[in-house]
Amino acid sequence: MQKPVRIAPSILSADFAALGREVEAVTAAGADWIHVDVMDNHFVPNLTIGPMVVKALRPHSRLPFDVHLMVSPVDPLVPAFAEAGADTISVHPEAGPHLHRTLQLIKGLGKRAGCVLNPATPLSAVEPVLGDLDLVLVMSVNPGFGGQAFIDSQLARIAALRKAIDALGKPIDLEVDGGVNPETARRCRAAGADALVAGTAVFAGGPGKYAANIEALRA
Repeated sequence: MQKPVRIAPSILSADFAALGREVEAVTAAGADWIHVDVMDNHFVPNLTIGPMVVKALRPHSRLPFDVHLMVSPVDPLVPAFAEAGADTISVHPEAGPHLHRTLQLIKGLGKRAGCVLNPATPLSAVEPVLGDLDLVLVMSVNPGFGGQAFIDSQLARIAALRKAIDALGKPIDLEVDGGVNPETARRCRAAGADALVAGTAVFAGGPGKYAANIEALRA
């Protein structure tokens, strides 16, 4: 059963010179989660932020921190992000040799565990661990950069995951990240997504526009 949609602004698109204020602004504007994209210039071709930044941002919002680790090997960094204040930690099946062990590590630290599917990662990669997850994140762009165009083929995969999650009967969040704007948000919702990551679509126009931007994604 689909939950009400949650909007998770990606701070990758925020003003990095004022990240604390940006997190406060989207929190006040009605965001549900704060999405943190962690990239290592190895697993993906970009370098973003580490646990110290997450720790520094933690006092600026009471919202759940939804941390997406695009790093490999992933296991050594999980404890640092858990300690820094992540609430959900999502990993890629390709980012370590033992996905189930990584998920156990996240759960053992008292955090929600997520699995991320790149556009070409088969759905079968998540099937054996679906019952252990709190969240599945479908990438509707190739990870590494903000501002990319939505890949339409991911809608069928969202629908297939919706069916699998509903068949399991567990409260697993189905999140989409990449090219999300008011138009693609509607299509993702129709396919079964119940959480949407948006960077450009939320942060465009500055703080005065954040509430309207979030509402447009929710509508």
